[in-house]
Amino acid sequence: MMSWQTVLAIGSGGFIGAVSRAYLNGLISHRVPHELPFGTLGVNLIGSLIMGILVAFFMNSDIFSLHVKSFLSTGILGALTTYSTFAIETALLIQGGSIFLALSNMALNVFGTVIFATIGFVTTEHFLR
Repeated sequence: MMSWQTVLAIGSGGFIGAVSRAYLNGLISHRVPHELPFGTLGVNLIGSLIMGILVAFFMNSDIFSLHVKSFLSTGILGALTTYSTFAIETALLIQGGSIFLALSNMALNVFGTVIFATIGFVTTEHFLR
């Protein structure tokens, strides 16, 4: 069970992350107009880089409280991009020597999410006709 302080930390971080995602996505998309969604890619790359930096700090230092960790990782970065969580979990699997699990995680997340998004889209579109 999460404390109210943790919920507040995640929620307030989530607000910042969501607004940041909309802003960064729009900024990148405006500066790099292309059919490929570079705004989303940019947000995912930036979020993944920051997540890697934060997790390294979290694992090698005790200066951050649980609430600060929750605010930064689950809150800000979770709302900025859940891709950063996927990326660091995969990186930790590789770091731990679990290459097969890392590749499985990558394949399942990348292909699985696209397949499920397609199923959701096609099914909903079918029922709306």
